[in-house]
Amino acid sequence: MYKLYYYPENANAAPHMILEEIGESYELMFVDRAKNAQKSPEYLEINPNGRIPALEDGDLIVNEAAAIVLHLIDTHPQAGLAPKFGAPDRAKFYQWLIFLTNSLQEELMVWQYPERVGGDDAAAIDVIRRGAEARASNFLDVIEDHLGANGPYILGRTFSAVDFYLVMLARWARPMAKPPRSRPHVAKLLDRMTALPAVRRAYEREGVTDEIC
Repeated sequence: MYKLYYYPENANAAPHMILEEIGESYELMFVDRAKNAQKSPEYLEINPNGRIPALEDGDLIVNEAAAIVLHLIDTHPQAGLAPKFGAPDRAKFYQWLIFLTNSLQEELMVWQYPERVGGDDAAAIDVIRRGAEARASNFLDVIEDHLGANGPYILGRTFSAVDFYLVMLARWARPMAKPPRSRPHVAKLLDRMTALPAVRRAYEREGVTDEIC
């Protein structure tokens, strides 16, 4: 049985939705981030980076949300959450997953935690936060334009793991001045994805009862 180490609304949400979609048994392992439990000696043995999530698959431990997602879709190809190996769309799948993690997710993290960059300098924190929000907004515009030309899902007519990943990031981005749902094609994708039972179950199991994104 899988073990997913999580804290509500953290980066575990994407692999959690994938676990629900593929239908495999798993156990949720709560890591109390409010008490800094991700930095505890016990958790650092699981993830030396002290970050959430982590996945135990027997003797294998996988860290980093995108890596967990890739592991799950590779070990459960029957779920159809990514194009087949060697297919052109598989390269596009990698492209979009890496775009979401390295571009949009990175800027959302800076936007949410600007003090990690600016320290105690209030003016610097304000500049960092506004800059990160602007760049994240631009990346959401890229997704909107892509969906308008190639949607309704990121890879076209069928949802994939990258759409689950976007749901997670869209929830984080809700407080932005121009939130994800202000873009009509993104909003339609989010409507489709949040209607899926797997998405709703994952967030409900994490104690999230409001609108997902």
